Amino acid sequence: MRTSVTKRGQTVIPAAIRKRDHIHEGDQIAWLDDCMTTRVVATAADPIHALHGQGKGERLVERLLATRQADRNDEHWALCARYSGRLHIDRG
Repeated sequence: MRTSVTKRGQTVIPAAIRKRDHIHEGDQIAWLDDCMTTRVVATAADPIHALHGQGKGERLVERLLATRQADRNDEHWALCARYSGRLHIDRG
């Protein structure tokens, strides 16, 4: 889709895109420029509210806790391996 830019630098987001991407009055548009291309990304006026309910049924808390436990186990065994060769007991 193509739109025109007014002499004041304004343009219109086509209705089909506004409906598809749920862009409403008050939402903000971010312009991402990497010197090669410019992308336009819609951001919700309240991003926290926009994400409400997105993780339903994903068991995110359980996955987070399991990941944290695995990280703790990995750290424990890494420390054990690191220091196991450094312990010296003088027996004599």
